[in-house]
Amino acid sequence: MKQHHNPTGDDKTAVVLLSGFLGAGKTTLLKNILSWQADLSDTVVLVNEFGAVGIDGGLLKDAGSEVIELNSGCICCTLSTDLRKSLLSIRKQFRPARIFIESTGVADPVSVAEVINHGDLARSMTLKRIVTVLDADFWEAREVFGPVFYSQLEMAHLILLNKVDALDSDKIPVFLKEIHAMMPHARVIPTIHCRIDPDVLGLDARPIPAGLKPMSHYQPGGRGRHHRAPDAGGNGHAPGASAYTTFSFTTPGILDESRFMAFLGALPFDLFRVKGPVRFQDRVVMLNHVGGKSEFLPWNDETETRLAVIGWRIDADPILEQLSHCITEEP
Repeated sequence: MKQHHNPTGDDKTAVVLLSGFLGAGKTTLLKNILSWQADLSDTVVLVNEFGAVGIDGGLLKDAGSEVIELNSGCICCTLSTDLRKSLLSIRKQFRPARIFIESTGVADPVSVAEVINHGDLARSMTLKRIVTVLDADFWEAREVFGPVFYSQLEMAHLILLNKVDALDSDKIPVFLKEIHAMMPHARVIPTIHCRIDPDVLGLDARPIPAGLKPMSHYQPGGRGRHHRAPDAGGNGHAPGASAYTTFSFTTPGILDESRFMAFLGALPFDLFRVKGPVRFQDRVVMLNHVGGKSEFLPWNDETETRLAVIGWRIDADPILEQLSHCITEEP
């Protein structure tokens, strides 16, 4: 692996900590990340397990990432000094744009953050994001897991409520509401096998609009056009995937900004993904709404509103009707 400089212009290395209790799915998430169609030659992966190799080394090699393992201890306690030394060594040898750290299931992110935010590491690295994988089964029994379990959630920027296919589907919206109430700062999305889009992680692994599909096949429906994705069941997807609702909305009309912002603010938590360009009176912006939080970026490549929507057993019709009411001016 040759030396790289951070493409953002900030010479600091971005650190992404993958946290979560034992068996929640951190390794699965890391494998998914490394399977994305992105250049990971400027990425180093640091794996911390109790004497075991946490991921498929062949997969990591194919992804072009350097892999370093810290075994026989936990990076937040007995291996904290080793973690500091390893990160300094990685920075000196590779100068990577980013480092993924997969911690043990009993690691407290607070302790890991203290290592990264101190001394030489603080001058050369930034803890960009903490992603916590939460086994959906564990949430219902959360009172028995102790303070580390809660710390992993409280420190997270993004919480993946994983293995939702193993639960009674009626519990999912309840769990999402409870998690949002307890951790209102975090984005929370339900996942099966930790499958997420790269832009959900926020690492610019590929351009934001890459997941958007051409809208030429959409059928007229009211003032906007919409498309419902086919049921995922029986098409090679994971069991339970059919509980995800996907549909799209597109219109050449201008949206009223205040109505649209009110629409976003009133979305239920089980509608956790809205992505695409939005046309207002004075500008077009790229919306990335994930897990109850919205971000807008300037956008110059679209003249229409083209939104892809994902939810958990969401009825599309009321959402599409609300979006249609946001249209204030036809072209």
